[in-house]
Amino acid sequence: MENVLRRQIGSVGAAWVLAAGACHAAPAASGAAPAPDGGADNRIRVQLVAYQQTILSSELSAKIAALPFREGDSFKAGQTLVAFDCGLFHAQSNKAEAAADAARQTLKVDQRLAQLDAIGALDVDLAAAKVRETEAEAGAMRATVSKCVLVAPFAGRVARLEAHAFEYVAPGKPLLEILDTRRLELQMIVPSRWLAWLKVGSRFSVRVDELERDYTGHVVRVGARIDPVSQSVALAGEVDGAHPELLPGMSGAASFKVER
Repeated sequence: MENVLRRQIGSVGAAWVLAAGACHAAPAASGAAPAPDGGADNRIRVQLVAYQQTILSSELSAKIAALPFREGDSFKAGQTLVAFDCGLFHAQSNKAEAAADAARQTLKVDQRLAQLDAIGALDVDLAAAKVRETEAEAGAMRATVSKCVLVAPFAGRVARLEAHAFEYVAPGKPLLEILDTRRLELQMIVPSRWLAWLKVGSRFSVRVDELERDYTGHVVRVGARIDPVSQSVALAGEVDGAHPELLPGMSGAASFKVER
C-alpha cells in the first residue's frame, strides 16, 4: 500500500513540474517571431491575373455560323469572335424598314391632303403615330441584327471555348472566355500592419515559379478594406516593362523591402 501511495505522489509531482516548465516556455515561444525591422525582406505569395477578362455570351437564339478562333489564339480589338446565322433576322429587319418607309410616305401624302382640307387633323396625327411605331420596330430589328456578330472588346487571347461552330445556342449561353494578356496584375494579400510603410508606387521584386525568373514591379492599388479577422489587406501590383512570356495564372513570391 505504501509503495502505491509513493507512485501516485511521484506522478502528481511530475505533472506539476511539466506544467511549470510549460508556463515558463510560453513567453519564449511568443517572442520567437519578432516584427520585421527596417532592413528585412518580406515575401508574399502572388498570382498573375489578366487586367481585363470576360466571358462572351449569346444574346440571340440562333446557330453559330463561324467561330474563327481556338483556345490560345490571339486576336485584335474589333475582330469578329463569333458570327451567327441571322438570315431570318435580316429578313425581318428589311420588312420593318420597308414598313417604316411606307408609313413615312403615307404621312407625307396625308400632310399634303390636310393642306388642301381634304382630310382632318386626326388623320395626320394617326399617320404620324404610325411612322413612330414602324420606326421603333425597325430600330428594334436593327439592334437585333447588330447582335449577330460578336466582336472583341479588347485585344487578347482565347482562354476557353464553351461552344462550337454550327451549334444552336440560346440567349445567355456562354460562348468563349477571353483574356487581355498584354497587361497583367499581381494580386496578393499582405498584413495590414504593412500599411504603415506600404503605399502606391512601393517597389518589390517577384520570383515567378513557372519560369524561375525574377522581375521587378511596383504597387498600383491598395485595397479599400481591412479584413478584421486575418488583419490583412488586398494589394495589386504590376511588373515593370513588357514580358510576353508571362501568362495569367502564373504564381510566385514577391519580396518587399520595409520602408520606414
